[in-house]
Amino acid sequence: MLYIFIFLVLIILTFIILLLKKKVIFSKNVPLDTQDFDPLSIDIHHIDKMEDGSEFEMYLYRLFLALGYSGVYKTVGSRDFGADLVFNDRSGTRTVIQAKRYSENNPIGISAIQEVYSSMRFYKAKKSIVIGTSSFTTSCETLAGINHVKLLDRQDLIEIITSFMEGNISKAKDIIEAEPRIILDSWSEYTDQNREVKKDKKAEKLILK
Repeated sequence: MLYIFIFLVLIILTFIILLLKKKVIFSKNVPLDTQDFDPLSIDIHHIDKMEDGSEFEMYLYRLFLALGYSGVYKTVGSRDFGADLVFNDRSGTRTVIQAKRYSENNPIGISAIQEVYSSMRFYKAKKSIVIGTSSFTTSCETLAGINHVKLLDRQDLIEIITSFMEGNISKAKDIIEAEPRIILDSWSEYTDQNREVKKDKKAEKLILK
């Protein structure tokens, strides 16, 4: 009787293991763009409830495909060299995107600009965008302006989502592709050999005293 019981337990365990393996194999074979991230059913409130940034990246991936952009793909989850998405805009210009899902009252910092700008050469892109669910810090806006990085904040994202849901694809693309706020430099700033930027005066006093 004991042997029969052990035999039945082993059969049940084997059956459970086979089911789990089948489930894992199936989930690995599901393409990214078939996951349940329907952009027509997701608004900013759903985005705020997402568990992590990877879900926001998946949403943007589906959104940009739905907008009809070409060359859209999501980069790998780790070691992405600073870009989460790549796409070609309406003029055919390859563009990299850094996606930042922050809480509404938590502004996005300067690292987002450093990451996405440095990724441009790796992905052979000519433009870069940071799309966030909150606002940007002043230093972030300054560095973005100097390096011509496009910033799309929470309000921009809401307008893109609204335009898409209303079927106004052109308006959504206009917001995405609008020229970034640019901070222009004068040539004299480069030729002035005495110009000092963000100089650490404490270090200077310590070393040159």
